[in-house]
Amino acid sequence: MCGIVGVIGAADAAPRIIEGLKRLEYRGYDSAGLATLVNGGFDLRRAAGKLSGLEELVNHRPVSGALGIGHTRWATHGVPNESNAHPHATERVAVVHNGIIENFRILRDELAAEGHEFATDTDTEVVPQLIHFFLKTGLTPAEATARALKRLEGAFALGIIFAGEHDVLIGARRGAPLAVGHGEGEMFLASDAMALAPFTRRVSYLEEGDWVVLKHNGATVCDAEDRVVEREIKLTEHDGEAVGKENYRHFMHKEIHEQPAVIGDTLNAYVNPTSGAISLPDLPFALEDVSRVSITACGTSYYAGLVARYWIESLAGVPVEIDVSSEFRYRMPPIAEGGVALFISQSGETADTLAALHFAKEKGQHIVAVVNVPESTMAREADIVLPTRAGPEIGVASTKAFTTQLVTLACFSLALARAKGALSAAREAELSHALAEVPARAADVLAHDERIRGLAEALTNA
Repeated sequence: MCGIVGVIGAADAAPRIIEGLKRLEYRGYDSAGLATLVNGGFDLRRAAGKLSGLEELVNHRPVSGALGIGHTRWATHGVPNESNAHPHATERVAVVHNGIIENFRILRDELAAEGHEFATDTDTEVVPQLIHFFLKTGLTPAEATARALKRLEGAFALGIIFAGEHDVLIGARRGAPLAVGHGEGEMFLASDAMALAPFTRRVSYLEEGDWVVLKHNGATVCDAEDRVVEREIKLTEHDGEAVGKENYRHFMHKEIHEQPAVIGDTLNAYVNPTSGAISLPDLPFALEDVSRVSITACGTSYYAGLVARYWIESLAGVPVEIDVSSEFRYRMPPIAEGGVALFISQSGETADTLAALHFAKEKGQHIVAVVNVPESTMAREADIVLPTRAGPEIGVASTKAFTTQLVTLACFSLALARAKGALSAAREAELSHALAEVPARAADVLAHDERIRGLAEALTNA
């Protein structure tokens, strides 16, 4: 649930770090902090509680420096207070971290035996201490980071800066997402591309095990074996305006009212407006050969999967099994090679769902991903992507992401039913027409709700 933002540019980094972190507040957190590099040393600001507390601290005690990292933390190891807030630093290394370092106790004991002192209760603090240890042997920042990464166990994303190194920002990912933003003479790092929207739309995504060295003029990406690799730069669909509240009271209110539009956008991706026929992207398998579908998801996406099971079985006559992502691997289900495994995720980065996807891939399944973020890890690793068109969803309670998932799954169910010969042309046209009416019906419901709300407010104020 934590958030990471890193900046290496020409202007002061702190305001941009805070702006990026504000776009990650929806993830939930209990403390925040940032560190910049000033005259070769670190200037840290950390605060328990909301990001507004950090912003107030920075306004009261301004911080300069064009290179910096920031973080919103959801406490795991160590209570949510200022000392446990990120970044954590030695005199030579400062780090922000999402995830968990599973072997931190072993590393902590080893480093303590070497004379390293620890000031927090977190697992994260072993990371700057370990990199510092390798720096003392004469390694460069990149070499020390590479050595440290090979000692770390767990799932994590890291942002790292170094004392005296005004043109080096290092990121690393293992089991947690990390995106690189490409600007003009400046570079960015974030755990979600949404945080980069105010600064750039040119984004590349680190793959599992990658680490990257950012400088003002570009990025060098290495894989888990420290080989230099290329990662495609894409134009992200996020933009700075999409994450504003506009005139709505809060994000959830806005997202509820966006449903008619985004449901329509999603339908347009699958339904021919003239004929009403459902069309899916090119599939790496024949729909008529599908004998069973396995659905895996978490949370609200799991509920969408339950509805899809009903549709697929009742319309197409194809049996469906569905699992909560965290249980799928451990159930060790017998899986026939060549089957269809459908994974649902708003972000495309849900850790348990990604792990389940990898398990299904190892078992030779055709991977179908229903995701809202086309640049996400899940989308990149799937054989075929069925995108939802919900746009950024900031509210914790899912609204438009859920309804667009349902629309996408309904279209998949109809296409499968047609391919299996279980649906007549007349019935398909009837259901397709009903789907096409959903945006207007949703708008009617919301308009009625607003009229009732307005009447209630008028009566209250009378």
